[in-house]
Amino acid sequence: MSTKISKELSKHRIEQAKEDLVASEMLYNGKLYKSANNRAYYSIFHSIKAVLALEPIDFKRHKDVIAYFNKNYIYPETFPKNMGRKIVEASKIREDSDYDDEFIVDPEKTQEQINTAKKLIELVEKYIDEKCK
Repeated sequence: MSTKISKELSKHRIEQAKEDLVASEMLYNGKLYKSANNRAYYSIFHSIKAVLALEPIDFKRHKDVIAYFNKNYIYPETFPKNMGRKIVEASKIREDSDYDDEFIVDPEKTQEQINTAKKLIELVEKYIDEKCK
């Protein structure tokens, strides 16, 4: 994949992350917290994939994307270490929201997921801008 295509894919993915974030906020405001958790997670996931597009590298499974990102971007502190924990938590909450019929949704936890997505988008946009100069 050419550098130009990688940059375009990265920018496309961050735009998808922003769209997912808007959807998450709309769902949250409508008190649809399980669905808001899902969209917040996908905002986080697409942000991570925006970073990986610049290598370019990709994986089929979500857990592989997250593990690679944590190993290559969180552990060496390209992104803050606490973000790694928040990403793992968002993944767990999304899975529970989507697949556990007995999962009790906590609106405050949902708001935390939305805040994590916002922060990661901000960090990733800064990273992309620096890499694509």
